[in-house]
Amino acid sequence: MTEKMPEQELKDRLNLIETMIAEGRRKTESWGWTFVLWGVAYYVAIAWSSCGHARLAWPVTMIAASVLTGVVVSVRSGRQPETTMGRAIGSLWGAMGISIFLLLMSLAWSGHYESHTFVAIIGAMLGMTNAASSMILKWKMQFGCALVWWAAAVAACFGTESQSSIAFLAAIFVCQIVFGIYGMVVESHKRSRQGDNPRGSNQGAAHA
Repeated sequence: MTEKMPEQELKDRLNLIETMIAEGRRKTESWGWTFVLWGVAYYVAIAWSSCGHARLAWPVTMIAASVLTGVVVSVRSGRQPETTMGRAIGSLWGAMGISIFLLLMSLAWSGHYESHTFVAIIGAMLGMTNAASSMILKWKMQFGCALVWWAAAVAACFGTESQSSIAFLAAIFVCQIVFGIYGMVVESHKRSRQGDNPRGSNQGAAHA
């Protein structure tokens, strides 16, 4: 009896870890709209800055996107219980968001905005955050986004300005728009299944 106790305890701990990982992935999927929102915000800022208003484009667009994200998240968080894994992933992306905001605002206002350096830094930062999140959640799809962002960063270092811009625009589309829509679709399917199987939904809530 005493020999079986550690084995059962180990199984319980492994089940808890798997449950936390699954919950973290569901949380990221529920944030799919934020990927789309920020992808659109990047496109708006790029289009605006190309008209010769780089000093205003990035700060104003990023502030507007941040405020809108904060409002929606505060409303949604009141409806859903917060989990440890959700807080961890949210903190990771929050720290990245603050870093990018400070970087873009500083580059724009200092006059040191240069497309190659800009794309290389942003691509590396977003690649790192996606990679860290995917490793925590064991999510190959998100790690693919990290590879795309890293590829854009490398292209910015070795390619022409035109190639750098194309790589950045493509990375935004794949890793923000497409990945965000994918997350929203997956979450919608899971909500539908839970609606058809309320017993399973209750069990999931107990695990969370």
